[in-house]
Amino acid sequence: MSTPATQSRIPKKKLALGFVIFCIGFAAFGGVNSFFAYTNEMAFCTSCHSMQINLEEYQETVHYKNASGVRATCADCHVPKSFFPKVAAKVLAAKDVYHELAGTVDTREKYEAHRWDMANRVWAKMKATDSRECRSCHDFDTMDLSAQGRSARRKHERAAEEGETCIDCHQGIAHTQPDPPGMEFNSDEES
Repeated sequence: MSTPATQSRIPKKKLALGFVIFCIGFAAFGGVNSFFAYTNEMAFCTSCHSMQINLEEYQETVHYKNASGVRATCADCHVPKSFFPKVAAKVLAAKDVYHELAGTVDTREKYEAHRWDMANRVWAKMKATDSRECRSCHDFDTMDLSAQGRSARRKHERAAEEGETCIDCHQGIAHTQPDPPGMEFNSDEES
């Protein structure tokens, strides 16, 4: 038979254990979020040598420099906002670190040789998610089509009606659009 003293100890132990588990979970969640925040910074994204090519291209686009002063960074376009898709994106990004360390794209020539494949992987991901990251800033429902030029208005209206997504038309918006394999420019042929 239990006494009042033993009955009161059991809940205190469970409460203490629950509190410890909560604190560990809270610290782990904070650590993961801090890691994500750090690795979403543009300085981190462009710290690899191979990303300097992307940085140079991006700095010449409207996503970097524009009249409104709003800047989209690497993470805005390449990292989902929702937690679980963000985790998946971060896990997949490990391949970028691998290729940087392995020297797969450590020169402009190697980078250009892989550009078509890299771009197509990004475009396929954007197509599969209905350009989710683009839509965090741009959405057909919130566009003021009357403020757009005639061509843009017509194309956006048609795209919305036909279920097209941003990347269907806007490939190469933040980085140089690669030529398909076999279509590379050769300066020797021009002479």
